[in-house]
Amino acid sequence: MAIAARLQGHLSRQHIAVIGDASIASGMAFEALNHAGVSDTDILVILNDNAIGIDPSVGALKKYLTNVKTGTAKEENLFECLNFKYEGPLDGHDLPLLIQKLKALKEVRGPKLLHLITTKGKGLKKAEEEQVTYHAPGRFDKLSGDLLQKEKDPAAGPKFQDVFGLTLRDLAIKNEKIVGITPAMPTGSSLKYFMESFPERAFDVGIAEQHAVTLAAGLAAEGMVPYLAIYSTFLQRGYDQLIHDVALQNLPVIFCLDRAGLVGRDGATHHGVFDIAYLSCIPNMTLMSPMDARTLRNMLYTVQNRTEGPVAIRYPRGYSQDPEWEQPFEEVEWGKARELKKGTKIAVLTTGSPGRIIAGLISKTGNPEAISHYDFPFIKPLDSAMLQTIIDRHSHILTVEDGVLAGGFGSLIAAFMAQKESAAKLHSIGVPDRFIAHGATEELQKEI
Repeated sequence: MAIAARLQGHLSRQHIAVIGDASIASGMAFEALNHAGVSDTDILVILNDNAIGIDPSVGALKKYLTNVKTGTAKEENLFECLNFKYEGPLDGHDLPLLIQKLKALKEVRGPKLLHLITTKGKGLKKAEEEQVTYHAPGRFDKLSGDLLQKEKDPAAGPKFQDVFGLTLRDLAIKNEKIVGITPAMPTGSSLKYFMESFPERAFDVGIAEQHAVTLAAGLAAEGMVPYLAIYSTFLQRGYDQLIHDVALQNLPVIFCLDRAGLVGRDGATHHGVFDIAYLSCIPNMTLMSPMDARTLRNMLYTVQNRTEGPVAIRYPRGYSQDPEWEQPFEEVEWGKARELKKGTKIAVLTTGSPGRIIAGLISKTGNPEAISHYDFPFIKPLDSAMLQTIIDRHSHILTVEDGVLAGGFGSLIAAFMAQKESAAKLHSIGVPDRFIAHGATEELQKEI
């Protein structure tokens, strides 16, 4: 925008970008700083330094910023080396001082960086004291800060993310080659359990998804067993590395895709609805989606012993509805679908957590005997033998998924049926070709 203003002759226009200390460590931020420093534009970068993103910030840059704040930095100023006029660090909560400094910087030409020290949650005592919890607290009393949460139903079981985190910790006790990686989401992904038990084998790389993927590739190339815990929507940032550094090399990296499908009250950016479409097209990739917590646990157990090719396991946000999930480990039968219910006319094909919803609905229909239900824990490879039997036996095929219809699970079934010249009619339910807004998962499911 600053370059556009210069090209259009708007020489008095001001441009301000605000970035946090966790975000500025990401690759894209440094690419932009490197360019902005020689762009001859009037841009002010405000660095909001509170030493925390969701979890506490990590890495060498955090150490550098801490040294700057405490006056113990011995190096040259990093931002001045990037050709920015550096100001600070200042108290970001001192509003009169801040306004005075902003007015002064308005008269300074060229790229500038203002370093502000702030406290995350400032003004609400509980938020200041429990910064990780209050990053996304849900409903709370605005005066006391007390969280307003319903009492958990015992039948809800653990969250899928906790099933992942606790299972990985259990596996790592016996398998010393297992390492865990997360791009700044140890709490959100529940890799924290593994990190607490095996700190030397756990790596929080900060908000740097591209590096996280290639780091996992390097570890896998040297015989380690890397589990990369990453939200489905955030893996999109590392897509090039996924293709070129992992899949092309056929390396056994295990991608644990949290928040797959509709994510609910976390904004339009956080829905994990594209992963089936963007992963199923990649050669060498295996794509799995467990229907329940026990299956997720067994998938995590099974993939640790595979030495060829990347694997992605996608699972949703929220409670598993599976309180008896912690059963003895069993190998997952590779590439196989499951017949959950046998019917006569209509076959419902599901993958992942929507299967639980469908299983509950079938019994409520007017003619449940007519409906078969099949669970496809493997999206790639598809169980072609089972699929052939299904399309031969039923006149209607219904696919249900929590991802986009364009290029999704239903599309893969359609391609198979077209290739086999099946006479059965296909109907697909999933996410339509538009971006889905913020809202409770149940509300969004009803809407789409």
